[in-house]
Amino acid sequence: MPATGSYRTSISAIEMLEEIRTAAGPVKGLRELRNELPTARSGDEPRREKAAEEFSQAEPPDFGGPAEFSMANEGAGAAGVAVPAVLTHAERLTVIDQALVVLQDLYAHLPLKRALHAVDPIQRLRLLRMRHASMDERSFQSEMIDIFVGLRDLHTNYTLPYAYWSKFAFLPFRVEEYYVNKQRKYLVSWVSPVNPNAELAAGAEITHWNGAPIDLAVMRNANREAGSNPEARRARGLDALTLRWLGASVPPDEDWVTLTYVVDGEVRESRFSWSVVEKADLSELLAAGFGDGGEVATALGLDVKTELLRRVRKVLFDGAAVRAEREMALYRATADAPEPPVIAGIDNVSIMPDVYPRFGTVDTPNGTVGYIRIATFVAPNGNISGAVNEFVRILRTLPVQGLILDVRGNGGGHINFGERLLQTLTPHPITPEPFHFATTSLTLRIAQSVPWLSQWDKPLQTALATGAGFSQGFPLTDPAACNDVGQVYQGPVVLVTDAFCYSTTDIFAAGFQDHGIGTILGCHDNTGAGGANVWDYRQVLEGFVQIQPAPFPPLPGGTGMRVAARRSTRVGSQSGVPLEDLGVVPDERYSMTRTDLLEQNRDLIERAAAILAGEPKQSLSLQRVGTPPMGSVQVTSTGIDRVDLSVNGRPVLSSDIAAASSVLPLPNAIAAGSKLTAWGFRKGALVVSARLTV
Repeated sequence: MPATGSYRTSISAIEMLEEIRTAAGPVKGLRELRNELPTARSGDEPRREKAAEEFSQAEPPDFGGPAEFSMANEGAGAAGVAVPAVLTHAERLTVIDQALVVLQDLYAHLPLKRALHAVDPIQRLRLLRMRHASMDERSFQSEMIDIFVGLRDLHTNYTLPYAYWSKFAFLPFRVEEYYVNKQRKYLVSWVSPVNPNAELAAGAEITHWNGAPIDLAVMRNANREAGSNPEARRARGLDALTLRWLGASVPPDEDWVTLTYVVDGEVRESRFSWSVVEKADLSELLAAGFGDGGEVATALGLDVKTELLRRVRKVLFDGAAVRAEREMALYRATADAPEPPVIAGIDNVSIMPDVYPRFGTVDTPNGTVGYIRIATFVAPNGNISGAVNEFVRILRTLPVQGLILDVRGNGGGHINFGERLLQTLTPHPITPEPFHFATTSLTLRIAQSVPWLSQWDKPLQTALATGAGFSQGFPLTDPAACNDVGQVYQGPVVLVTDAFCYSTTDIFAAGFQDHGIGTILGCHDNTGAGGANVWDYRQVLEGFVQIQPAPFPPLPGGTGMRVAARRSTRVGSQSGVPLEDLGVVPDERYSMTRTDLLEQNRDLIERAAAILAGEPKQSLSLQRVGTPPMGSVQVTSTGIDRVDLSVNGRPVLSSDIAAASSVLPLPNAIAAGSKLTAWGFRKGALVVSARLTV
């Protein structure tokens, strides 16, 4: 019962492996890389200052992307392999001092995190400043990472020196959880074609990890992750069992993992070595979507780690997706036609397959419904309007009986992309979420110095004068852009979420709920709970050259930071409620089954379709009558009893509807180019809308 847009198994095994080998590049064992990675071993003391000065004179390589993913001051080992340098004492102090500035004077959630998680990152940084001289490189970097992880905020993180950014440690399989009678179990859900162990296949049930019961291993990993709530931490702890970005975490302690699992009632044990994909362009995976800094770069809502891991997992596991993305990228670069080309072996492929990897119809016991998977809100090449238009095109290909919109695993992206999609699913106007600065003298200086942040200037002055903790909030998405398309899909909608939904996806899910668009079916108790707009230190903060004296000097050694700079609050019936740490609670909790993991979410889709079957249906469309100037309009509808009309935003008519199709006379003839909008009501409630340009 898969959606017709699925391309997961539509190419041969040989082709799949070839796509993966081409995309992933060379793979090395973690064991052989340990000597090149100071954070993978112990005993590396800080470098001498003179050596550091000589080292820092090296010219940074230019990858043509945003600064966030540029690799600067890179050392080189044998055969040109990038070798991270150990920071000097002075460089460590710079890192610590700038972390203090970022967290104490800019971070939007510091009071919340101190209260909710009983943490004090400022004191930990002060202590580290006193004690770092006795630490080796692994200990120092581990402590920096742990201080940021302790905030339980995936927006706000410390990244290791640049030479780690292109490295991803992985095991050749994925582990996911499912439930039997409310008891959690774990199985291998996906095995990469690069797996050397023929005994391991999808469906193997895991009992132990390195000799420890699997549930304990997951919980131990979860405590090392920055998820905002227990569900988010456990989900990421499970994910980190088999895939880690070395740019934001120290390498695994072990060189291999011993896996105990059950296949057909037989207990087996196998050893799997950690491997590392080391390819520079993997650290640029988001480059095309971020622009060159400035105002665009400050309007992001993204968990960069989740997004990178999602894309790397695709490279390692899904050759068909890699092929589709490559061919569609060429198509977007060369074609003007709005319809995508036909790709051999792949049905119904989006023009943007990385954003919309699956869509189509699904047949269920409750009828045929539509399905769309939105994997990311990072629009290719930053083309927000193109991504919205592609969503509209896909919606128009789907049946009107109901839509399953699946955003599981979506770590966010462009905030205005997510918020603009909401209008296509509802007749109601969309109100974008407001964003607030923490009240500090630094945020006021930023608002006073940066022209496109000036609307926060007076609110921050007022907040400082009155002792308010936050400024007045303003949306990052233009309210007009949130309503410039209008409703496209008129059937009922179910939104499927999980604890990996973060940032822009949290905002999207909150908007879906706050505007009453439909039912949220959640695979965890909350979404990931990332309620903020994230700023990158190098891409955004270093660019604030208007502020003097400059509060954000360059970080040494290619280290990096990201910070939740403005917090978001919800709208509608939950107006003012923060998203951070709370997330979005689903209307119905769903427990994944073994069938879901092995048969493309079959039970999950059937449950969502059952919800859709119980929802009322309606439709509304407008057709021209004659040529302009037009004195009447044809209204075709189902499931409504009244229609209101406006022309160019001004109300002109309200009429009861009895027949499925009616020609309604207009008070005044309307000219060519006029915009006609209809709102359909059922028992006084607005349920559908339609637009027509004459």
